[in-house]
Amino acid sequence: MIKRYGIFLIGLTFMSLGIVLIIKSALGTSPISSVPYVLSLALPFTVGQFNFAVSSLMFILQPIILRNKFEWVQILQVPMTFIFCAFIDLFMYIFSWLHPQAYYQHILVLLIGCICMGIGVTCQLLGRVVMLPGEGLVNAIATHWKLDFGKIKVIFDWSLVAIAGGLSLYYFGTIEGIREGTLVSAFATGLLVKFFMNMLLKFRVKRFGQLRQQYKMEKLKSKGNKV
Repeated sequence: MIKRYGIFLIGLTFMSLGIVLIIKSALGTSPISSVPYVLSLALPFTVGQFNFAVSSLMFILQPIILRNKFEWVQILQVPMTFIFCAFIDLFMYIFSWLHPQAYYQHILVLLIGCICMGIGVTCQLLGRVVMLPGEGLVNAIATHWKLDFGKIKVIFDWSLVAIAGGLSLYYFGTIEGIREGTLVSAFATGLLVKFFMNMLLKFRVKRFGQLRQQYKMEKLKSKGNKV
């Protein structure tokens, strides 16, 4: 159990780092953080603070949708989200100096951010502790109305981007925080998670094969000693 929570916290760290690096690339932000980021540009609160506010709303909606099917262990989403949002603000402070100049530098920071996001999501899946409120709300919708999680996730992410775009137009009269990096991060993160999960699966299969071979050798050796 402790190991699982440790892996999950590592995932939160990498995911928050990834979000910050994608923001610092100045090519947009990830769909899940698009609304908090636009609000942070318009109002005197941080990305992490707005992320916690939006995530809290997503959490509140889950028991409303699921009712008696809501698992109260999911209340752990709240402290985990607090840690996650604190990490976002911490990394925003640590990387406050980062301002890419050339376009290739913007792309490089974006790609590193996507890799960190991929590692973070992979660790969260491996930890199997709780979902963050964004995924939790998607899961609640998919469970209640018996819909495909993956399809609802895509619709949910791009709905957040649309809301962020609307808020941006309202506050600035133009689109802020949504660029090509938003599109890249949306697709790249999913592909990277799939890649990392496949790599881990291959490693486990290889490791299992080695252990199995070692077991057979020891068994044969044991039989030889008995003879």
